Amino acid sequence: MVAYLAAAIESRQLASGVKLPSIRSFALSSQISKTTAVEAYDRLVAKGLAISKAKSGFYVAAPRQVLEIGRAVAAPERKIDEFWMLRNSLQLPSGALRPGCGWLPSDYLHEEGMLRALGSLRREAGAGLTAYGEPAGYRPLREQLRRHLDGRGIDVRPDGIVLTDSGSQALDLAIRLLVRPGDTVLVDDPCYFNFQASLRAHRVNVLGIPLTPDGPDLRQFEVALAQHRPRLYITNTALQNPTGISFSAAVVHKILLLSQQYDFAIIEDDTFGDLEERPAVRLAALDQLQGVIYIGSFSKTLSGAARCGYLAAKAEWVEAILDLKLATTFGNNELSARLICKLLLDGSYRKHTEAIRQRLRKASVSVRKRLHDSGLELWAESAGGPFLWVQGEGMDASHIASTGLASGILFAPGNVFSINKTAAQFLRFNAAYSHDPRIYAFLKKQTPA
Repeated sequence: MVAYLAAAIESRQLASGVKLPSIRSFALSSQISKTTAVEAYDRLVAKGLAISKAKSGFYVAAPRQVLEIGRAVAAPERKIDEFWMLRNSLQLPSGALRPGCGWLPSDYLHEEGMLRALGSLRREAGAGLTAYGEPAGYRPLREQLRRHLDGRGIDVRPDGIVLTDSGSQALDLAIRLLVRPGDTVLVDDPCYFNFQASLRAHRVNVLGIPLTPDGPDLRQFEVALAQHRPRLYITNTALQNPTGISFSAAVVHKILLLSQQYDFAIIEDDTFGDLEERPAVRLAALDQLQGVIYIGSFSKTLSGAARCGYLAAKAEWVEAILDLKLATTFGNNELSARLICKLLLDGSYRKHTEAIRQRLRKASVSVRKRLHDSGLELWAESAGGPFLWVQGEGMDASHIASTGLASGILFAPGNVFSINKTAAQFLRFNAAYSHDPRIYAFLKKQTPA
């Protein structure tokens, strides 16, 4: 009944504002009990497809906008949400301080290596710099990625890998494949705010599962599975964004067992995986891509300008994803793929990421002390990478973000990452951007004594 009515509403056969049949008449015409009829209507309301009016009945809801991001105003005046964070991260002036930024500074990245690879490519005859490339992307890079993923215990052939313009595009393609509007998707709470932005664009119901230092709260995870029967779970199991933790092996194993029991797919985003200090267990490695789509990217480690991401999945999903890719972008970022392939082949990428880890390790020690001296405490021990998730007693992180932006400082407030808005006293810090003493002078004025 729910599926039938939902299809009629989504296809506009039942127009916005139309009153649905009464509980009694709906039950009679459908030959179901009144209790079942009530539950069917309640589920439509939960999906946002119907509204209930006291003493009047149920009505078809107004069509949902793809994105409900408020009125068109300047970014500093916007509601502080994931789009506020995305816009301000990209458009701050060069002199601004960025302790809440989600990527590494340019001097951490590999511009010298990119220029060297570009010069080498320039000298090659027939470098293929004018062609669209094959649908799955530059094959030599996919062959290198096969070896790269083998080091993480993920056994995949080059034909099981699809190159994309970024990790964000890989995420979008995977979501397009696995869910439809109105479906329920689980995420960690807190989680990377772009997961939320992408899911809102796809008009799905998003549920946040509280995070512990070992991974999602498994008791609440299973309750949500039993009650809502989600189609998808999106996560970072290694160097989770924003907390920097890696899930314990026991939690990863249990999540995989639950995915088989409750029949939901998983997207595992491993964008920062090359920066981990100690190898963590991946869902994709345990599952060997049977129900997991694995996503990676070079934007955070090599260059945000030479965009290149990828996903790995089982054959039937790859075929469908290639169709979606062709329908939405057609081509490939062939130049970026060839540049990155050269850096993987000559071994410089491995040395470069080790240098990043060393710098972040040193930066983290210094930043942690300064945060502690400012009255902020680390929520859990991070497993490496740039992020530190800190909390302050009585702190209003959104107020700090708003006033900080007016002072030329970009902070990342906790509720931007929280579906359930339970992180009002948290901030995410990027250790690579958090050395300027002006950051801590500002914080000491804002946080309670």
